[in-house]
Amino acid sequence: MSESITTLIATEAARLVVETGLEYGPAKSKAARGLGTRRVEMPSNEQVEDEVRSHIELFCADTQPAELAALREVAATWMARLAEFRPHLTGAAWRGTATRQSAVHIDLYCDDPKSAEIGLLNLGVNHDVDTLDNGRGEPVDVLTVSTPCPALGEPVTVHLFVRDRDDQRGALKPDARGRSWRGDLSALRRLMQRPHE
Repeated sequence: MSESITTLIATEAARLVVETGLEYGPAKSKAARGLGTRRVEMPSNEQVEDEVRSHIELFCADTQPAELAALREVAATWMARLAEFRPHLTGAAWRGTATRQSAVHIDLYCDDPKSAEIGLLNLGVNHDVDTLDNGRGEPVDVLTVSTPCPALGEPVTVHLFVRDRDDQRGALKPDARGRSWRGDLSALRRLMQRPHE
């Protein structure tokens, strides 16, 4: 029974991710609450991503490729602007599951954690600053900007995660299926040449 509940959570979480732009963690929690269950094994991010891909194929196949391309263009622009901070695209825009509801997630690998914010100030970029848990109980600063996206006709949210330069060594480890969780600008440009990935 718990396996089928886990699958239901993954399916509902995927719908929330695609339709509302929720991140995987909050989407899984909201899906579990909506199904009236909390004490159950949560689906892995890979399971949710599989369901996201299925949902996109069923309901968004005609619009999602163009939306993904637009978000990757936004990411490439910001990665070029912030090249000194070793930017790596991550999240749905990197993994190929982004829709117009998705934010762009970019990891910045900095020698000094304040340098990225100073870089944005020097560029005259308005931004918000927040601190999140990195999943290991350590804080990570997140700089958030809103940027125009002419291809979508609306602004896009870009989250810049400020990470220690030493974290870059382990950042390119693949997932259980051999796919990387993030890539630099040259890797992104290669992906943009292959729009179905």
